[in-house]
Amino acid sequence: MILAFTKRAFRHNIDWVGVKMVTHCASAPAIVGHDALLLYRRVVYRMGMPAATHDWTVAMVDALPVDGQRYEIIDGELFVTPAPGMPHQEVAGELYFRLKSYLSGSDVGKVMISPSDVWRGERSRNRVQPDVFVVRRTGGIRAEYPFHLRDVLLAVEVVSPGNPLLDYQIKRELYQREGVGEYWVIDPEARILSRWIGRDEPGETISLELRWKPDGLETEFVLNLPQFFDEAFR
Repeated sequence: MILAFTKRAFRHNIDWVGVKMVTHCASAPAIVGHDALLLYRRVVYRMGMPAATHDWTVAMVDALPVDGQRYEIIDGELFVTPAPGMPHQEVAGELYFRLKSYLSGSDVGKVMISPSDVWRGERSRNRVQPDVFVVRRTGGIRAEYPFHLRDVLLAVEVVSPGNPLLDYQIKRELYQREGVGEYWVIDPEARILSRWIGRDEPGETISLELRWKPDGLETEFVLNLPQFFDEAFR
């Protein structure tokens, strides 16, 4: 298999305008500057294919050999990311456990963990897999699987060293455009969480405490980030 730079990666610059630092984190990486943008551009890939093939479909991806990598399609464009490492899995698993405890017994939503498919638009050309997400319950009944993005209350990605552009920009734009209520990107190395609420609100980067309360629940989900990362890596 040949991996080639995706045209989309070169079309986009990471848009950090409007992202404010809520708390200071000395270990957080710089998120602006020419060198950082070049680094992000190098890491999102598209599968090389014969020139006669213009679009990827879900069926084509399902026909590929299982190799442990993640294959996601957005409007026929294929994004390939390496199999998640241990820190990624530890953080995703810890967040899933905490959200599951928070939502237990509620009729608002159900937390899911990847691999689990979410789609939009033309279903055969769109499939993404948020690391952790909360899918809406209506009248106590969970939305039908595979889930549509309009049924996602919260989407969370744990950023990997190999695909920050995909998480911070491409997926963020997709989720915000499709009406996902909240989107979080967790950076295990920097121990920070970046958060976007709705489509038009600016993002924020948090290093101490996050609070989330979906409509229909009386209590907040409180995530003490230093404690969270300590527990995840224990």
